[in-house]
Amino acid sequence: MIDAIGLAALCCSGAVWLLLTPSPAVRRLDRMFAPPRHRRLGQRAVDLLAARVRVVRDRRKLPGLWRTAVIEICDGMAAELAAGRTPDEAFAAAAAVLDPRIVSPLNEFLTATDRSPSPDRVPEIPDRLAGLAGRPGAEGLRLLAACWRIGAERGGTLATVLDSLAAALRDQETQRQEVAVQLAGPRSTARFLAILPALGLAMAAALGANPITFLFGTLPGAACLTAGIGLDLTGLWWTRRLAQAAATPR
Repeated sequence: MIDAIGLAALCCSGAVWLLLTPSPAVRRLDRMFAPPRHRRLGQRAVDLLAARVRVVRDRRKLPGLWRTAVIEICDGMAAELAAGRTPDEAFAAAAAVLDPRIVSPLNEFLTATDRSPSPDRVPEIPDRLAGLAGRPGAEGLRLLAACWRIGAERGGTLATVLDSLAAALRDQETQRQEVAVQLAGPRSTARFLAILPALGLAMAAALGANPITFLFGTLPGAACLTAGIGLDLTGLWWTRRLAQAAATPR
């Protein structure tokens, strides 16, 4: 009886092994149709580059998201205060409907442990908002915190003040967008001028001038290449700085 049970268990184990183990033919087909190693490495590099591009793009969008979020907080708090809620409740309700990319860092900052020298003092929401205003695009939180403090200390209709603040921030954002539209042309022109040297090299190579050998094979060519790249990058940097200075409200 024991031998029969052992034989049955052995047969079951062999059947499971045969079912789960791929056959030699399947392994040969996998090796035949599998992408080459260099292609896998190239795909991995492309994926890493795409992820990096997405991170940079999201980072550039954050200031605009913060500016929009501050306006939405002011509008939402004004509506909630007019409905009879306290400032803390109004802020919680207004912040709950923001963009998730803003809600997460906002909640983390507001619930962070206070590291001030006086441990008995718990910072209020306006104090934390003023500390969060240092992020790019979140400068309006400092004005919101100031209005909140004045409304709490001296009384008054905080909802009306926040309505006015939201209108002012909205006008400022509209002006910023108009300036960005006007600067789009100069920025595109600067980028086009930056790639003109490369187009000139391509045209020279097409005409048989062989500029690559001169630039990379001779000392004067290397000096010209270094100076050209330096001037090109300096021009891009200077144009970007001028555009940022023009887009910054004064």
